[in-house]
Amino acid sequence: MDKIYGMVAARLGLSLKAVTAVAGLLEGGATIPFISRYRKEATGGLDEVAIRDVETTLKAVRELEARKAFVTEAIEAAGAMTPQLRQRLEAADSMTEVEDLYAPYKPRKRTRATMAREKGLEPLARLIMQGKVTDIETLTRSFVGKKGVGSAAEALAGASDIIAEMASESESLRNMARNTYRRAASIVCVPAKGRDAELAASPFAQYADFSQTVRRMPSHQYLALRRAENEGMIKVRYTIDEVDDRLDESLARSFTPHGASRVCREFIAGAVSDASKRLLRPSVENEVSASLKEDADRVAIDIFAGNLRQLLLASPLKGRRVLALDPGFRTGCKVVALDAQGNLLEDTVIYPVPPKADIAGAASTLRRLIERHRLDAIALGNGTASRETERFLRQEHLMPDNAIFIVSESGASVYSASDVARHEFPDKDVTVRGAVSIGRRLIDPLAELVKIDPKSIGVGQYQHDVDQGKLKNALDYTVMSCVNAVGVDVNTASERLLSYVSGIGPALAANIVAYRAANGDFSTRRELLKVPRLGAKAFEQAAGFLRVSGGTEPLDNTGIHPESYHIVREMARRLGVSPDKLPADNKLLDRIDVKALAAEGVGGEATMADIVAELRKPGRDPRTDNADTAFTPGVESFEQLAVGQVLPGIVNNITAFGAFVNLGIKENGLLHISQLSRRRVNAVSDVLHLGQQVEVKVIDIDTERHRISLSLLL
Repeated sequence: MDKIYGMVAARLGLSLKAVTAVAGLLEGGATIPFISRYRKEATGGLDEVAIRDVETTLKAVRELEARKAFVTEAIEAAGAMTPQLRQRLEAADSMTEVEDLYAPYKPRKRTRATMAREKGLEPLARLIMQGKVTDIETLTRSFVGKKGVGSAAEALAGASDIIAEMASESESLRNMARNTYRRAASIVCVPAKGRDAELAASPFAQYADFSQTVRRMPSHQYLALRRAENEGMIKVRYTIDEVDDRLDESLARSFTPHGASRVCREFIAGAVSDASKRLLRPSVENEVSASLKEDADRVAIDIFAGNLRQLLLASPLKGRRVLALDPGFRTGCKVVALDAQGNLLEDTVIYPVPPKADIAGAASTLRRLIERHRLDAIALGNGTASRETERFLRQEHLMPDNAIFIVSESGASVYSASDVARHEFPDKDVTVRGAVSIGRRLIDPLAELVKIDPKSIGVGQYQHDVDQGKLKNALDYTVMSCVNAVGVDVNTASERLLSYVSGIGPALAANIVAYRAANGDFSTRRELLKVPRLGAKAFEQAAGFLRVSGGTEPLDNTGIHPESYHIVREMARRLGVSPDKLPADNKLLDRIDVKALAAEGVGGEATMADIVAELRKPGRDPRTDNADTAFTPGVESFEQLAVGQVLPGIVNNITAFGAFVNLGIKENGLLHISQLSRRRVNAVSDVLHLGQQVEVKVIDIDTERHRISLSLLL
């Protein structure tokens, strides 16, 4: 175990003590949010990112060690283990290295070399590989007629097959080929047979004649060309034109024994050339493809998770009573009134846009709802008829312009048809549920968006093309991280939101909601221990992230863990006040000497520093309280666009290659990464965030494909 922890520490550049502590806590059932927040003394203050890295690296190292153990056992069973091979296996630090060492001993399928060995031709191949043969034809005659070998040519072909397989299993040759491809290979795309016209009219038109080096292949382009290939639109191949011939020469030279005779050198060179084209190159190309895919997946998943984090941590519109609209043409605009907690007060349908265009009736209905329910903000979905409905709202002056917010509808339809929505609104149809979701996203984005499969929220790139297991793991972790960073009111949170709290999960979340329904609101965190199946361990993991507002213990509405309440009481005692005087009293808090208290053994210095910070802003929400106001679009249709126009916009998606900007029309504009700044930008997220209002300039318009290219005005 110490060896594994040491490998993790070395890979991450962390101390062995910190890695050992994190591993022990994880194995004991602690969650990453809990460890990063409440076990800083044990980990040396590692943050959530570092602890997550320890978790993932620990898993990878354990998988590597398990594979090494399997390979070692397999080679030992074959009677082929040597002290040198054992040492190399023990020292291997990658799966590729382990598999290269295992290749010569791995059980083989029936290959050409296998059939040659069955004919007794391996001794011939071994003799040639020694390099001392000067007359191969004479040597070969002794193998003709035995075990079905009909001719000298057949014997030589079999020996060549055996040498080719030996070459393909050579670790040094595989590394040479691997390094050559990584350094010099290019990926070339051509249209699939008979698909030229279809490709030209598709989003993949740029790959009709595409070439890029492996070293410089952008992750998003690789995922795109893979999708195009999977759809049968293009054919993809690798080329190493500049070093093609030299690679085979280098492979043969490396594989040929020193001082070999001319005939042996020529024979081995031919076999190695065959191995290169038939075995080595296809294998290495598969490796390169897998590596590119893994890297592209990682980038895409990181971007998706980053976008999701921004959405979940978007500013809530606290204390506002919301009029939410899901716009539409023929079926009308679905309208709901929500109180500040997102509870549904009333719902109806209006028809302010064509074909009915009942502007007077729609305005009258909305004014009645606004007055009856004291509504003071409008959430308008950004889907079909959004632009027209927004114009109606502004022209009727139903509310000030800065009280009208455009809200993304992505995933609202998924929520409205879900079990969660049916449970919340069993007597309402999907249109009403969708409108409620739009309004609640404005009131509290985190609480509402956790109800939707993250993949349906509509941010990121190529989410359906990446490893789905890794994507789900990353997105689930992101949701959990965000929920615990904000904290959850145990008396108002939905079952779904509670399920993401550290240590809770779906089953305990359902039990908490059921207990709350049967017994009323929780008055203290400690009361959670009365919830069926919520034991001491779950309480330890969850308590610090659950809030009890207005309960009998003021500290229950802070991020201070109950296990540290005694520290707060000791701080108060030393200041000569009661504990309830400390929250938000900076003059008192300034008198607390954390270092001195730590030296006296009152508590850990990092923990007490966090406690003081929490007491300065008790019950604080890490999200800002000021949501972005809606913007007024500068154009109403694609046809109004012109190169050189300067327009307002809102960033609604971030990818590896740029950001998509909502201009107030159906089509989004692309702000390519190259246009973001005159200085070098490593990632779009270095400059922009979702929901950010920007001023952009139209630099190109593709009228055929309705594509808009933008530059950013700073």
